[in-house]
Amino acid sequence: MPGCFKKTLFALASLISFVSFILIVVAMGTPKWMTGKILCKTGADLVNATDPELVKFIGEIYYGLFRGGKIRQCGLGGRRSKFTIFPHMVKKLNTGLHVMIIMFLCVAIFFSLVSFGFCILNAIKVPYRAIKGPAGVCLWNFLAGGFIALAVTSFMAAVKLHQLTERIANFRENAFQFIILEEHFEDCFWICVASATAHAVNLLLIAISGIHFPKIKTKTEEANVTAEDIMY
Repeated sequence: MPGCFKKTLFALASLISFVSFILIVVAMGTPKWMTGKILCKTGADLVNATDPELVKFIGEIYYGLFRGGKIRQCGLGGRRSKFTIFPHMVKKLNTGLHVMIIMFLCVAIFFSLVSFGFCILNAIKVPYRAIKGPAGVCLWNFLAGGFIALAVTSFMAAVKLHQLTERIANFRENAFQFIILEEHFEDCFWICVASATAHAVNLLLIAISGIHFPKIKTKTEEANVTAEDIMY
């Protein structure tokens, strides 16, 4: 049976793995990975809008991995619309990269659950096989954190290198062209970053569990028996 200290560390690691699993699921299902401001360039050019008038042509956009929405401002007031990435819009995006992001997160979810199960196992007993012990837990956490990091990096590449926001903003816009004024990574993106950090914390906890702390030994004083003690 593992000691109390190791039980506590592995119980904490299992909780962190489960929280990471919840965070990834929530992040994938929420359409707030990216927000931004979009300028209706076509409408602004038609009326030669100056700086004070440009406000009438600046809208907003937000999106996640599966859906999003935008407010179009083309001089006649805001028009709200919602959209889904699958099945139509994905054809206009970098399909391979977008699907890879989703696949990376799905694999990370699987390894987070595996890490959770193995942490519970190590908190209850000492496994016979090494792969089920701390080495295995380290492996699953490393893989989970690594795949989350790959997903986050791929999403940043899609936004910065493949103009993901601009492509989404101009989807099925035949009469108007939109350009991106601002874009910001939102809560769901940072939730994934926090999830990857959680697995790094798990690796630290498992490393600490392997440290053998010196045991404190109490020295027993030797009794000095003398002839006088025997007399008394």
